[in-house]
Amino acid sequence: MPETGLQTCLSADRDAVACDTDEARLVGAACEGDAAAFEAIMRRHNRLLFRTARGIAADDAEAQDAVQDAWLRAFTRLASFRGEARLATWLARIAINAALDARRKRGEIVALEAARDEDDDAANPAELTMSSAESDTPDGAAERRELRELLQSAIESLPPIYRSVFMLRAVEEMSVDETAYCLRVSDAVVKTRYLRSRALLRDALAGELERHAPRAFAFAGARCDAVVAHVLAELDRRGLIRRH
Repeated sequence: MPETGLQTCLSADRDAVACDTDEARLVGAACEGDAAAFEAIMRRHNRLLFRTARGIAADDAEAQDAVQDAWLRAFTRLASFRGEARLATWLARIAINAALDARRKRGEIVALEAARDEDDDAANPAELTMSSAESDTPDGAAERRELRELLQSAIESLPPIYRSVFMLRAVEEMSVDETAYCLRVSDAVVKTRYLRSRALLRDALAGELERHAPRAFAFAGARCDAVVAHVLAELDRRGLIRRH
């Protein structure tokens, strides 16, 4: 029997409670020095911390260093975690601070506080759509890979104040409240910066997509061979060609 909407919600709530209970157990074990608990927490949240740090850091290597620093900061103060926010959100905020500190040490100041004019564009949402048909063919896989590379390059080109919001909201799918908590800004600032980041990405991708357009809808390999074989076979059947 299919689940009703209420049953689905209850099931989701149970899963969330189970996850919270498991994380509480891991945090408790880590506070007692259990190496396996430390490893489990890191493996569970490493991607989140890397993506979060990458929203601030200049490159992947710097982001990785920030993640390592963030873990050391988090684990040395793990006993202070009281659950006011989700563990993931608490860790993400620490990763942001680690990434910011790394840039400050190089004399690069990344200001995440709100600018006065940020509310000006809040009512002008920007559409950003990039879709690729799901396909297991080599052409389909190559197309998806190229789209991912284009999007990643465009995201990397965003200024940190917008890239950090986009990474948390779009890539990690955090809520507005969680993103605001991590970045220490208001919900309104998160909404505005997210819209601006989408607008900047839309503009950047438009030029890139036009540049790559001539390579779209490639017709080669197995598809090309199949058409050639089919037509030649039909022409042969009709006696219109001579086979050598």
